[in-house]
Amino acid sequence: MTDRALAVVRAGALTTVQDRGRRGHAHLGVPRSGALDEPAAALANRLAGNGPDAAVLETTLDGCSLRPRSTVTVAVTGAPCPVTVEGRPVPWSAPVRVPAGALLDVGPAVSGVRAYVAVSGGIAVEPVLGSRSTDLLSGLGPAPLTDGAVLPLGAPPARHARVDTAPQPAPPAELVLRVTLGPRDDWFTRTAIRAFTSRVFHVSPASNRIGLRTTGPALQRARTGELPSEGMVLGAVQVPPDGTPVVFLADHPTTGGYPVIAVVRPTDLPAAAQARPGTPVRFVPVRRR
Repeated sequence: MTDRALAVVRAGALTTVQDRGRRGHAHLGVPRSGALDEPAAALANRLAGNGPDAAVLETTLDGCSLRPRSTVTVAVTGAPCPVTVEGRPVPWSAPVRVPAGALLDVGPAVSGVRAYVAVSGGIAVEPVLGSRSTDLLSGLGPAPLTDGAVLPLGAPPARHARVDTAPQPAPPAELVLRVTLGPRDDWFTRTAIRAFTSRVFHVSPASNRIGLRTTGPALQRARTGELPSEGMVLGAVQVPPDGTPVVFLADHPTTGGYPVIAVVRPTDLPAAAQARPGTPVRFVPVRRR
């Protein structure tokens, strides 16, 4: 019987299992989680012949090394990086056949932050609340990968990828986030609103899957005190007491007491997943739909 499993030789700085997330549980205090760069994860699954719900691996900056126990098709997308099989270079953003026992190495990101590794059949860890995603905030789902771990794989798909390779947007040299102001923009001075929508911020090294933190001008409040905790959504731009905006990403808390000055358009968030520390950030206001 074929052993459908994947041995982790090098886990990397932070590699997690991710799928499309556990939606619909915010009322229970459970974040959505899921792949931060959803289009890249979806493309990796398509190239590997998987359905859209298959779980993939999300690496952070320095990739990972894996050894399948049966022959698989693999695709690596997201942050551009060198990919090798038994030391031989193979294409990035294309389906690659990896023989049983061969070493697949996903190298450090040349640009961007997160690469996505899809394996034919998908990562078949046990789902929690309908998702296989690792949630770093609540601790739900599988733990981040460690050296020597073994991941089960699902049954190989019957169909093959419909494309041999696919273009992807480059990681941003400047991150432009379209925002709708509110609901708590009235907690800030007019000068702060102008600074938020006209000044340049930068991605902080403290950013993670919970939120993209920024450095830059501190936004001054027009009101003192704190809000009662209220619901938070993906893309909410919360401003803590130090005045620097934080963009909530997939593992964000479902409630919070700091004022939300604006909300980022969902279609702009995948680029935030690939913005390296130091990347310039601009918040561009758009009209409510």
